[in-house]
Amino acid sequence: MGASVKSNMRAGGRRPGLAKGRISAALSSPASASSVRGGVTRRRTPVPKNPTALKFGLTRAERTVEAKALSTEEKPGVTLDNSGKGKRVLVVGGDGYCGWASALHLSARGYEVAIMDSLVRRGWDQQLGYDSLTPISSIHKRVAKWKELTGRDITLYLGDICDFEFLAEAWKQFEPEHVVHFGEQRSAPYSMLDRERAVYTQVNNVSGTINILYAMKEFTPDCHMVKLGTMGEYGTPNIDIEEGYLDITHNGRSDTLPYPKQGNSFYHLSKIHDSTNMIFCAKTWGLKVTDLNQGVVYGVKTDETALDETLINRLDYDSVFGTALNRFVIQAAVGHPITVYGKGGQTRGFLDIRDTVRCIQLAIDNPAESGKMRVMNQFTEQFSVNELASLVQKVGNTLDLDVQITSVPNPRIEAEEHYYNAKNSKLKDLGLAPHLLGDALLDSLLKVAVEYKDRCDHELILPANAWGSSGVSRHFVGEKANK
Repeated sequence: MGASVKSNMRAGGRRPGLAKGRISAALSSPASASSVRGGVTRRRTPVPKNPTALKFGLTRAERTVEAKALSTEEKPGVTLDNSGKGKRVLVVGGDGYCGWASALHLSARGYEVAIMDSLVRRGWDQQLGYDSLTPISSIHKRVAKWKELTGRDITLYLGDICDFEFLAEAWKQFEPEHVVHFGEQRSAPYSMLDRERAVYTQVNNVSGTINILYAMKEFTPDCHMVKLGTMGEYGTPNIDIEEGYLDITHNGRSDTLPYPKQGNSFYHLSKIHDSTNMIFCAKTWGLKVTDLNQGVVYGVKTDETALDETLINRLDYDSVFGTALNRFVIQAAVGHPITVYGKGGQTRGFLDIRDTVRCIQLAIDNPAESGKMRVMNQFTEQFSVNELASLVQKVGNTLDLDVQITSVPNPRIEAEEHYYNAKNSKLKDLGLAPHLLGDALLDSLLKVAVEYKDRCDHELILPANAWGSSGVSRHFVGEKANK
């Protein structure tokens, strides 16, 4: 789910395909103001010297920004306000799909935002020969454009959270009151490519989260962590899925225990380890922790990312990093049959990227209690894979697209027909008003995909690896593995 800040593999070998070392935090603009403290460079881009940018200062509580958007959409507007003023939020993994959208959403609402990222997600694309369907700008250009359009700073700390020296220096400098943790290897298929990437995923994700927990304990014990988990931790049990905890009566005695977890990949298992560690640290050190078990996210546009093409979010369509609905939409747009894995009865929770950013804000504004890990299931609707494919086909046909659906061998080891009923009331109780999946949204997403369809490499659409074939040999670019 979130993309991100990654580590050297201290306990399990080197980072796959990347050089060892850490990157200092910086906005590498020669004109930017900078300060150095404790080895971490923190830079802010100066306010652009042009009337258009200067008028978006903070002298009024609300301003509306209008700018260039995707050519397929009307020009949007973003209302800037100060509802989050005075709250410092560190977004770990802020260059990724969910992290970038969340960072802009929070900045637009007046939170003081910093992004921490090692930019390794971009490196994985180079490693495997993949690319986003949408052209994404560098993080430096993104942040500078946001400053130009809104007058609001986002501080960058570029480095690896598994390097505790870097993390501690940046942490003490920014002193976050909330940390939003997207910074993990977030792909189940990537974790199943081979032994090296399985070990990397577990070491990177688990050790990075432990480092953040220690930074909270040592430097900002009142800081609140909002951690992106996944609904995949639960698996597909034959009972209802509760929000994190289950009331149990056994042999005449009752208790409330963490809901049983059944991870289906080394990625999902790393998230389960995270949850266990966070429960322990919250209880032992009195920390405030919220675990958001997120469903499958779809969409590419939020009000903020649609302001200018420089701010556009990534849109993955390959079989390793692409998620179900986004992949189906892109396949329809480029004339490739929609690839349903197996029988297509696999059912999951889904949500719009616009609801992801809103959930993050709600979690920040309503922090967890000290000493307990709160769990909220972050999704808005449930669909089977077959239902999603049919929805995309229906809307695609209205756009004169010849949308076909085909079943391909399932590369995953999973139930293809099963019971699934997950609870998701806590975020709605806090005020979430969901954007439900409908024809208008699919129409918009299909048009974006059509606009950039020439960037699609059809060779990357079919599954690159199967769970059963994951082995000790390294998986190379372009290699296809059979089940």
